[in-house]
Amino acid sequence: MTAPRPATLKQLRDSGWQSKTVKHELRDNFLAALKAGETLFPGIVGYENTVIPEISIAVLAGHDMLFLGEKGQAKSRLMRSLVRFLDESVPYLDIPGSPVHEDPSAPITRAGKDLVRDTPEDRVPIAWWHRSERYAERLAPGTKFADVIGEIDPAKLAMGASMSAEDALHFGLIPRMHRGLFAMNEIPELDELIQVGLFNILEERDVQIRGYPIQFDLDVLVLFSANPATFNRSGKVIPQLKDRIGSLIQTHYPTERALGIEIMEQEAGLDLGGEFPVVVPYFMKEVIEQISVAARKSKYVDQASGVSARFSIANYRTMVASARHRGVKLGEKPAVPRISDLGHLPTSSIGKLELDLMGSHQMGERQVLEAIVADAIRVVFEEYVEEHGLGEVAEVFGKGVKIEVGDMLPSAEYAKRLKRVPKAWEKAFEVNAGESDAMRASCAEFVLAGLYATDRISRGTRHGRITYET
Repeated sequence: MTAPRPATLKQLRDSGWQSKTVKHELRDNFLAALKAGETLFPGIVGYENTVIPEISIAVLAGHDMLFLGEKGQAKSRLMRSLVRFLDESVPYLDIPGSPVHEDPSAPITRAGKDLVRDTPEDRVPIAWWHRSERYAERLAPGTKFADVIGEIDPAKLAMGASMSAEDALHFGLIPRMHRGLFAMNEIPELDELIQVGLFNILEERDVQIRGYPIQFDLDVLVLFSANPATFNRSGKVIPQLKDRIGSLIQTHYPTERALGIEIMEQEAGLDLGGEFPVVVPYFMKEVIEQISVAARKSKYVDQASGVSARFSIANYRTMVASARHRGVKLGEKPAVPRISDLGHLPTSSIGKLELDLMGSHQMGERQVLEAIVADAIRVVFEEYVEEHGLGEVAEVFGKGVKIEVGDMLPSAEYAKRLKRVPKAWEKAFEVNAGESDAMRASCAEFVLAGLYATDRISRGTRHGRITYET
């Protein structure tokens, strides 16, 4: 049976509890996890040999950290995951109305100091603060000094508090996170006055509010995130603040397509079973992830903004949803995604791509997306289908053959329609030798789309139907 937690300062001291700074606490728990061989950052894929070692060194060094990377590179997730290295709960002085969770051994406010000094130890109440509550995060745009540092509270003045009294202060998020972790996202967008306040916290670990003559010895780990394009722009972040950040952690997009697919499937969290099951061929997963890879290289896309992993995740969900919709409507079980399902990607893609206005030459988002999708299909197609025989397929289309497909065409129809181009049907079996009509339909569309993407045949789209011809 677990012994009850100490409820008074005397019980706490008798228990042998020792006070630690938050960085000391993180370091000790991190070392214990490292020694035990635990997975340090569960759910983080592709950073094992790059980002995670750098975070590990920063934690052991006791550094405040800046996570520098483009959108969708798990910066916020990494910052939040540091919470797991805090103690499960820590004791604090239970002072009614106090926003600060004070260390019973080292109170920082006047109320805390008075309580410990003037009250017998067996009457000083102790409460416990769970680690899940010891993390706060703020997005820089729109943030005011009062939000993160503090301000003189007019309401308290109206109630009789003196301007020269600590009681007149409203504490911002950072003082409230004393003995915890505070994260500021998109630090270059933060007002310079607040940057100066953060610099003071990193340098002196104290808070100064409107010149009020008080110093709080804050114990807080401060984390930041930023996009390289704005962080490195002159004047966006004051040099003094940059200089005080202990470690810069550079994040990145998946270095291999297979890692991107692993992240995509993990984060999409889809149940492909149930009453209306979906089977996703691996080549379709590769196409979805390759679309993101192609977008990150496209001259039409603003690369300073980046292309988030959320781009792949949203597109994967849309593709699966389209296949499941067909499966329900046509009674096909399991449903298998096809290239024509990608016709719905604008709903999940437009808005996630920021165009390069110089490179795009006024192309619209849909046109840019179509070019990127075609490039992705070409890359994957060339990995799957042998060059030999493709010329013969193109010759058949050159004789005036047309093949119409679409996301709502029954799978059994594909075998009938491709009888006019038997070589294309044979190529579909190079991709996947599956026996089901739905799998064959998916492979056949992939071959047709690949022929189009490699400029062997042409394509027309009308009302959700796709026609391949010469």
